[in-house]
Amino acid sequence: MKITFLGTGTSQGIPIIGCECEACTSADKRDNRLRCSIMVTLDDGRNIVVDIGPDFRYQMLRENVKDVEAILITHEHNDHIMGIDDVRPINFLHRKDMPIYTQQRVIENLKVRFAYVFAKNPYPGIPRINLLPIHKSQPFEIAGQRIIPIEVMHYKLPVLGFRFGDFTYLTDIKTIADEELEKVKGTKILVLGALQREEHISHLTIDEAVELAQKIGAEQTYLIHMSHRLGKHEDVIKTLPKNITLAFDGLVLSADDLSR
Repeated sequence: MKITFLGTGTSQGIPIIGCECEACTSADKRDNRLRCSIMVTLDDGRNIVVDIGPDFRYQMLRENVKDVEAILITHEHNDHIMGIDDVRPINFLHRKDMPIYTQQRVIENLKVRFAYVFAKNPYPGIPRINLLPIHKSQPFEIAGQRIIPIEVMHYKLPVLGFRFGDFTYLTDIKTIADEELEKVKGTKILVLGALQREEHISHLTIDEAVELAQKIGAEQTYLIHMSHRLGKHEDVIKTLPKNITLAFDGLVLSADDLSR
């Protein structure tokens, strides 16, 4: 298995339109962050994408991805769903519907927000989507890979993270219940949302993320969903414990990284 970080920024990305802060004007490519998403490439080469935000098209082109086996959606906020229309080239190329796995609440939301996709008499050429409900209490499989859903709270909104073997991905998190935290135990590689330094109602601060990561005790933790308010990549990583760092767009974790 291989993990590719397609995007590691928060809802506006970095740089933000019109902003001249040090992160938004940085020459360091690691400070250019698209909206959050990862791609899990299985040993047989099949790709599973987690979240499909407005940068999905560019992310697929950048990584030279020609096919996606399935998409998992963590929750219904725009920065995690607005790339749905761009599954069309995959539909056309491979003559298949795209399976999208998500909570029933999110399915109902998608049917409203993308009503043209699910219309009784759809316009020709729309995305072909197969919505598949999942629940936090029920692990499931895609292409032989067992996936464990993990519920976290994004303020009052339940969001699903996912565990693939010894790799766990938790984005848009403020709190997590003890019973859900049990599912994370034993993870070797943890990915955790960390928005900024200042307190936020629906996201972990970087200090809160570090505290939670140390409680979980993964061998390595990568922080994602960063705002420009956090500062420049090179400055932030100097302040973190040795087994916690910032992810960046294009970072790849190989099978060796995941099995160490």
